[in-house]
Amino acid sequence: MRVLVIGGTGPIGRYVICQLADASHEVTVYHRGETECDLPSNVRHVHDTRAAIPVTYFPLELVDGSPDVVIHMIAMGQTDAEAVLQAFAGMTKRLVVASSGDVYRAFGRFTGLEPGPAETGLLTEDSPLRSVLYPYRSQSFPGKEWMSDYEKIAVERTVRNCAELPGTVLRLPKVYGPGTNAGLRTMYGARNHPHWRWTHGYVENVAAAFVLAATHPDAAGRIYNVGEEYTPTVAERLCDLPPSKLPAENSSHYEQDVAYDTSRIRRELGYHELVDYAEGLRRTLCLE
Repeated sequence: MRVLVIGGTGPIGRYVICQLADASHEVTVYHRGETECDLPSNVRHVHDTRAAIPVTYFPLELVDGSPDVVIHMIAMGQTDAEAVLQAFAGMTKRLVVASSGDVYRAFGRFTGLEPGPAETGLLTEDSPLRSVLYPYRSQSFPGKEWMSDYEKIAVERTVRNCAELPGTVLRLPKVYGPGTNAGLRTMYGARNHPHWRWTHGYVENVAAAFVLAATHPDAAGRIYNVGEEYTPTVAERLCDLPPSKLPAENSSHYEQDVAYDTSRIRRELGYHELVDYAEGLRRTLCLE
């Protein structure tokens, strides 16, 4: 299978590429060339400075190559979602995009963006989404001006409305591992809220979900939550972690859990973790 990965040199993407290459797929990665990582020698690189977020330009060599599947790791809003559809619709069999659990109304209530009481229970793929869009427009991100147009809900809606290019949406958890959340701040920082739950995912396990979404025939047109099968409370997480000097955070919004039901991807695609929870923590903190 020919797979094009857009923006694949980040912490998750490099594992996606390695897993695909290890399974003998023909992989091309499209990126700026500013961040290189150790990838298999048979992975093809296409560099272009216009591969910056939002990615709206695709060289003819990518389009003419007619990949079987496109995996977009860095589609952040409607503009780049529309661009990838315009380039590959009618030519490519499948599009996989990275979304986020921040699309859920419950996440908006955790951050204080979305009004209303705390919701209970696990978030399924059919749980209500935020009604307040563009969550970062009131904030400043020097060097990342694209954040004002960040909206994964717009990415999902744009991708799923294209009949000519079946899209698979992966709603990611809080990812941790080497190169991302490596200090486990999102676990240690919540220690004053022992009953709170936020679904996490070790980086290699999250990458495995992308590989399945790209290669499994039943994934086309589907939305999947990705993350732990069971989301521990903060108290349960801290039992498995060494002490830390990271500061604790306090917020009235911690009454809202952000815990996913990940049974759909396990049931439909046979998803399972490649790295167990304890080993993922060990690798993240470089414990002996």
